[in-house]
Amino acid sequence: MMLRKPTAAMASIGVSRTHIAIQEELGWLFREQPTEDYGIDAHAEVVDGEQVRGRLLALQIKSGPSWFREHGPGGWWFRPDAEHVSYWTHHSLPVVVVLYHPEEERCYWQLIHRETLIRTSGGGWKLLVPDTQILDRSAAAALSGAAEGDPYTLRLRDLRLARPWMRMLAEGTRLVIDIEEWVNKSSGRGSIALGVDNEDGNDPERLADWTVFLGLSDYTEVVPKLFAWAQVSLHAETYEDAEYDDYPYDRDDWGVLHPYRNGAGEVDFYRLELTLNDLGRAFLLVDQFASEGTRQLTAR
Repeated sequence: MMLRKPTAAMASIGVSRTHIAIQEELGWLFREQPTEDYGIDAHAEVVDGEQVRGRLLALQIKSGPSWFREHGPGGWWFRPDAEHVSYWTHHSLPVVVVLYHPEEERCYWQLIHRETLIRTSGGGWKLLVPDTQILDRSAAAALSGAAEGDPYTLRLRDLRLARPWMRMLAEGTRLVIDIEEWVNKSSGRGSIALGVDNEDGNDPERLADWTVFLGLSDYTEVVPKLFAWAQVSLHAETYEDAEYDDYPYDRDDWGVLHPYRNGAGEVDFYRLELTLNDLGRAFLLVDQFASEGTRQLTAR
């Protein structure tokens, strides 16, 4: 029998506590990130009332008493390695380090940028995480301000974050969106999940998910904004096999969004497929040129 390491358990608790603070204290959205996103554990998305405008923060979460052993003036010193500092300072999102104190059951935070990072005499880095910066309602103004940007900057930020998924499409991977809509609720809240269709008959391999507030909008308006770099169509195999046929099936027409299944009269289920559009192909070309100085791209 394989036992779970205490450090892994503590790390999981820290992520859960940060999730609670972001969602319940700030009223924002929290999305845990896959392990391949080096040095980033989650994203927090700022919400004003029911307005979600793409203002994101990247979170690096550290848990346990060991992170609170080195006291500094009014807080604790956090010492990241050079590789993480380079990654964070070049990240497309503002990065926040969150330290979870298990005895106090409290999260503390600090923004990571050139003004908070301090060079040490040995050539390393440190930054002070103040004991006054608790991840609760008091952090809303500062963190919301850090996530701000003009519309041009926020749109480019969204494209850079979606770059791995665009590359997957360019390489021939099938990506699908699963949507659940609570048809008898008036809150306008719903969920969207992005996944890989491995064409093996199993559920899509989950890549990311979002909670959305529709307000007076519907998914035919929200999805093209969330995936501006892709063309959207109904997922052929799902709808061809669907038992829920209250709507006529037309792969190329989702102007009226067709559910393929309904659960207990409460939830409509939709599955859409993404293909790279002109914006996505153009962004990959620009990104490749900016990164490598070349202009060659094979896109499907």
